[in-house]
Amino acid sequence: MYSHVFIGITDFDRALAFYGPLMAALGMEQRFCDRSRPWAGWEVPGQARPLFLIGAPYDGAPQAPGNGQMTAFLAPDRAAVDLAHALALAHGGSDAGAPALRPEYHAHYYGAYVRDPDGNKLCVVCHDAPPDNPT
Repeated sequence: MYSHVFIGITDFDRALAFYGPLMAALGMEQRFCDRSRPWAGWEVPGQARPLFLIGAPYDGAPQAPGNGQMTAFLAPDRAAVDLAHALALAHGGSDAGAPALRPEYHAHYYGAYVRDPDGNKLCVVCHDAPPDNPT
């Protein structure tokens, strides 16, 4: 459905230190990193799209997180949600909702919410039932 998602950042090295471990925990591979622009992108191994990108805003204006905007990453299981949340906090992110079931969305929605060092809101979510409870 999506070609790519781009998130604006203010400090490229800080953002790269935050997003690198997070993307690795979700099984994404870095496709490129160009410090001269600056921007970087990650993809699912073996797939060119969708692509997740970080970088300085194209228009040169300061980055500003949007109210009500969020990027959600699909995790393969609940352990990956837990790991991604912990890594995000360890690399300069702030907690916006610890990993938990959120049945108000659906019975198996297990998600965590963080803000990156620039204030962009992110979610990591697994929609699957745990393997020992497939209902």
